[in-house]
Amino acid sequence: MNKELLLMPNSSWMDGSGNESDIVLSSRVRLARNLVRIPFPNRADIAQLAAVERKVVELLSDIETVTGKACDFIELDQLTSLERNVLIEKHLISNNHVENPENRALLLSEDTKVSLMVNEEDHLRIQCMVSGFDLVEPFRLATQIDDVIESKLDLAFNEQIGYLTSCPTNLGTGIRASVMMHLPGLVFTRQINKIINASTQLGLAVRGLYGEGTDVIGNIFQISNQLTMGFSEKEIIENLSSAVMEILTHERAARKALYSQSPDSMSDKVWRSFGILKYARSIAASEALGLLSEIRMGIDLGIIQNVPAEVFNELLVSTRPNFLQNKKEHANLSQSEINRERASVIRAVLSSLTNA
Repeated sequence: MNKELLLMPNSSWMDGSGNESDIVLSSRVRLARNLVRIPFPNRADIAQLAAVERKVVELLSDIETVTGKACDFIELDQLTSLERNVLIEKHLISNNHVENPENRALLLSEDTKVSLMVNEEDHLRIQCMVSGFDLVEPFRLATQIDDVIESKLDLAFNEQIGYLTSCPTNLGTGIRASVMMHLPGLVFTRQINKIINASTQLGLAVRGLYGEGTDVIGNIFQISNQLTMGFSEKEIIENLSSAVMEILTHERAARKALYSQSPDSMSDKVWRSFGILKYARSIAASEALGLLSEIRMGIDLGIIQNVPAEVFNELLVSTRPNFLQNKKEHANLSQSEINRERASVIRAVLSSLTNA
C-alpha cells in the first residue's frame, strides 16, 4: 500500500472541483452485493471469508481496465488499528469494516475515487465517489464495475426481491446514493430541522459526517436514499438529486439572508473564527470543525478572499484524531497533545496563506 494514502489528507474526490462544490463537498454511489452459496460476512467462517477475498483478487485487472487506474488490494488485518481508523476518517472504509479485520480487505483505485470493501456487512460494497454534486458519473462507474463482477461471479439475486443483502434496508437494488453537504446557512437560521423532516418524508436519510450513527459536526450532513426496493436505480438517483437541488436553493437563500441582514456582524464572526484558528495553541476537534465551517462560509460569500476553498476539505481530514496520531509516527498522544497538534496543523495551513 502506498504510505502516502495514510499520510496525505487530500483525496481527489474532495478537491473542490465539482459542480455546486461551494455546498456539496462530494457525491457517492455504493452498491451492495453478495455471492451465492456463501453466508453473509457476519455468519461466514474464516475459510468462507478468505474465499471471497480470493475471488475479488482475481478480478483486480478487470476492475483496473474499467477504472483506467491502477488498484491496490489492502488486507485490513495487515494494518494497525490506527491506520484502519485513518481510512475511516478518509471515508474509504466504514466502522463496520474494522470491527473484525481478519479476512477483510479494501480494493482501492490510485485516485481513491473507487473503493471496494470486501467482507464488510456484505461480501462486496462497491463505492464510487466524485467531487461536488454529480450522482450520474459515480453511478455509471459503479454500474460498470458491477457488470464486470457479475460477468465473473454468481451474485445472490431473487427475481421478485432483487439483490439479496445482509441488511433488509438494502434489499432490491442494493444502491445507496449520497451527497455530503455543508449547510451552515440552514443551521444558523434554524431551518435545518425543517429540511431534515422534509427529507425523511421523501424517503431520504440525513446523517452526520461519517454516516449512520455519527454526529453532525462542522455543519456537514450526508443526505442519502433510505429505500432501495420498489424503485429503479434511476428513480432513486433522480429523487435524491431533486431533493439536493431543493436543499441547495434553501442553503443559498439562507446564506444570502444572513449576510444581507447584517454584513458587518457576519464578517466579524467569520474573521473572529479565522483569528482563533490562526493563533490558537490548543483546540478540540468539534470546535475546530465548527470554526472551519464558518471560515468556509466566509470564503464562499467572498468575505475571505485569496484563500482556496479546498483548504476546508483538506483540514476536514488532517485535523482528525487518528490522522494526527498516525502523522506523528504512531505516537501515543494524549488528548491534550492531540489538541495541541491539531492547533499546530491549522496554524501552519492558515499562516501559509500570506494573502489572507
